[in-house]
Amino acid sequence: MLADLMQKFEKASASYAASNSIERDPDWFMLKLQEEVGEVTQAWNRLTARGRARGKTPEEMRQDLSDEVADLLGHVLLLAHHNQLNLIGSIERKWRFDPASID
Repeated sequence: MLADLMQKFEKASASYAASNSIERDPDWFMLKLQEEVGEVTQAWNRLTARGRARGKTPEEMRQDLSDEVADLLGHVLLLAHHNQLNLIGSIERKWRFDPASID
């Protein structure tokens, strides 16, 4: 499952980068991940009344948070893919379950 997701995110990211003349050098993957962490934090602050709502409803702010978490997940997987990390093995070691056995 993770390998398939990594490939899908990689394909989408590479296509976007090519269309927008973005060079995805090794630092880009880490910097984008950090950018997305900030965007998740910003969405969380809005949703929890620690930031300006900017005219958005609670439902819109919740959708923004979900969208930003999806971006963060994508960039975590891109970073792992680019660095050829074994996330399944790490999940098994750190979280003590086999992600391939999820129902």
